[in-house]
Amino acid sequence: MNPKTTLTALAAAALAAATGFAALPALAHQHGHHAAATPNIVETAVSTGVHTTLVAAVKAAGLVDTLSSPGPFTVFAPTDTAFAKLPAGTVATLVKPENKGLLTTILTYHAVVGKVTSADLVALIKKSGGAAKLTTVAGQTLTARLSGDKIVITDAKGGTTAVTTADVATSNGVIHVTDGVFLPA
Repeated sequence: MNPKTTLTALAAAALAAATGFAALPALAHQHGHHAAATPNIVETAVSTGVHTTLVAAVKAAGLVDTLSSPGPFTVFAPTDTAFAKLPAGTVATLVKPENKGLLTTILTYHAVVGKVTSADLVALIKKSGGAAKLTTVAGQTLTARLSGDKIVITDAKGGTTAVTTADVATSNGVIHVTDGVFLPA
């Protein structure tokens, strides 16, 4: 897979990941084009309808096909509530065709190549002295730490976001639902 395809796939994965982990087994049977009971990142996101902002952003960025590819990807997926915390008008501006490049950068900043479970992440945090650096598909860094029993991610702008639901399994990776949107440098 070339770097641009990987970037696109990861961004879509992030978007799809946040959308509906509850309907995973049912979706695979409804669509009938996967032998496994677990849908991919995009199918997971589209299936529930509870993360409409992320799904709309993934579609606007043209990342659906990429995030349906084999992966694996780890996506930190913001909820609609997380997107609502952004300044008024931000999402509407980002999904405009003229802002596709910036939107893609933001979405791919939520994705990491490979499958990184919460147990893997906690082990990496401990091994790294309390702060693990993750390189995203966008080529920028996120820093993961523990706050009590929660994984907290700090973005390039210094914003902190908690993982609210970890280890949502998909056929092409894993989704960690977050309560905030990461902002790249």
